[in-house]
Amino acid sequence: MITPMAAYIPPGWPTGVHPPGSEDFEATAIAWLLDVVPPDFRLHGVLRRHPAALAAMARHHAEACVEGARAGYRTARTELGEALPPHAVDAVLAAYRTEGRRLAATAKAVALIEQALRGDTFTPRMRNGLPDAGEGVARHPHGAAG
Repeated sequence: MITPMAAYIPPGWPTGVHPPGSEDFEATAIAWLLDVVPPDFRLHGVLRRHPAALAAMARHHAEACVEGARAGYRTARTELGEALPPHAVDAVLAAYRTEGRRLAATAKAVALIEQALRGDTFTPRMRNGLPDAGEGVARHPHGAAG
């Protein structure tokens, strides 16, 4: 008996989102994306009916959050230096570093889901016969899925 091969999940794929092609992929992707964007995005039925639109909006939102954290980090000393003691500014910078990593990981995960919703498939990269940390993306042969 031949068992079906599990779909490849690339590094950075969000926990709780089922693999592309699985029965619950779209539902779990929508739920996860709605948790990434501001709560009022849930008011727009079009985003549930068209997950690719939700993913695009979530990508823009996540990228803007990353850029906002980077701008805050760059300007924290000048903006807060006179209002906070040095140790507090250092703590703010540490918070920006931590949140910046989290936000960047979220932005990557959103982009991966968006690719999958558009019909792209992921394949592991090989280096010297061993799996590489990156992933390859095969574009859907007919453009966007659906």
